[in-house]
Amino acid sequence: MTECSPIDFNGAAIASTRRGVCPALDAPMQTGDGLLVRLRPLDSRLTPAAFVTIAETAARHGNGLMEVTARGNLQVRGLTPASAPLFSAEILAMDMPLATGLAIETPPLAGLDPEEIIDARPLADVLRARVVLEEPALSLAAKLSITVDGGGRFSLKNVSADIRLTALPDNTWQIALAGDDHTAKPVARLPADAAVDAVMALLRALSAMGRRARGRDLDAGEWRSRFGFEENGQGGREHSVPSPAGLHLWDGFSALGLALPFCQIEAAALIAFIRETEALGCHEIRLAPDHGFFLIGIAPAQLAAARDAAAARGFVVDPQEPANHIALCAGARGCASAFFDTHALARTLIAAAPALLDGSLTLHVSGCPKGCAHPAPTPLTLTAAPTGYALVVNGSASGSPEAYIAAKDVTHAIARLAALVGTARRAGETAAGCLQRLGRDAIREAVRQDRE
Repeated sequence: MTECSPIDFNGAAIASTRRGVCPALDAPMQTGDGLLVRLRPLDSRLTPAAFVTIAETAARHGNGLMEVTARGNLQVRGLTPASAPLFSAEILAMDMPLATGLAIETPPLAGLDPEEIIDARPLADVLRARVVLEEPALSLAAKLSITVDGGGRFSLKNVSADIRLTALPDNTWQIALAGDDHTAKPVARLPADAAVDAVMALLRALSAMGRRARGRDLDAGEWRSRFGFEENGQGGREHSVPSPAGLHLWDGFSALGLALPFCQIEAAALIAFIRETEALGCHEIRLAPDHGFFLIGIAPAQLAAARDAAAARGFVVDPQEPANHIALCAGARGCASAFFDTHALARTLIAAAPALLDGSLTLHVSGCPKGCAHPAPTPLTLTAAPTGYALVVNGSASGSPEAYIAAKDVTHAIARLAALVGTARRAGETAAGCLQRLGRDAIREAVRQDRE
């Protein structure tokens, strides 16, 4: 069902490093620091014991570096051709529910979020079963994804998908193609049973188009006609989705949300922290988009202690922390495709350009034009270029640059851009709003002023 394009490497199945393949348990991907494996716990749920066991196994068979991806998947780095099969065998022996095949994603707090319209997991389960039972079997792109979003404070509004199902207050589901909540094209609004049938029709069409077909390849107008849909503007766009980091309190429910510093954490630090929080009452962990996870079950009176323990172990606990607003890949330390150390540059930029990182925009730092850390466009993207770095405005890492910056000048160039925002920003205006108002020409001029 998926297309991992494995390559035989000393007896192990190794996924290609090209964009679009999936580093699964049975097909790890070759990167700059060894082999990488991605795990998708079913419904993003882990017990503390399972999380500790995964981390112990990662430290035993890999280099101990673990990541939560932008979509809320778990990655383990630094495996070898000899250790990867051992890692896979030990993980499978845990009998932990793992999602395989087509990615069908639900919000991280589905079933718990007091603000959700509906628990999306039952509908997601029905879809998974229908896909498995489909005859003939579907042949789909490796990274094709479906989101089933029941709403809530931590919805999937910001997560891009090929097919989106979004719960509406009238007990129907909106179906949209190719994008996030703001960019996907609506094609239907249907009750749950009919929505499942519609999604299966879309998947059959994609399967017939070939293993590289994605949601963007479907004609939205044609499918609107098929489903008898007329856009009327109804939809769920009431709020932006906050960072998982922080204390989250509702009547009758509380959670501690954490983000990983630059998307990574050492297994030893994770193990120690999970054991500390289990003693404080944590009984469930939910991986979350935006490189984070939630701890469930800690009493409100103990949340501050858990937050302090997290900060001491290096986790991001403050939603305003500038690191939350930089999307970056593993960089040259961890990926053979990357041309520079993304983590070192990110730390430098945090110190040099605080005015840009006010939470209103994402700065994407990409070690190569593939842009794995943030495939969707961002207001500002720095990516590798022959002369040092390319600055893309309102685009992705592979987009057309507004300017090229020499490696020795990049910190000063971004500092100049931050200074421009600091002086030009109007009262109440965010950095994102200021950059949009100033426009591409002003951004280009700011970063080029150092050039002779």
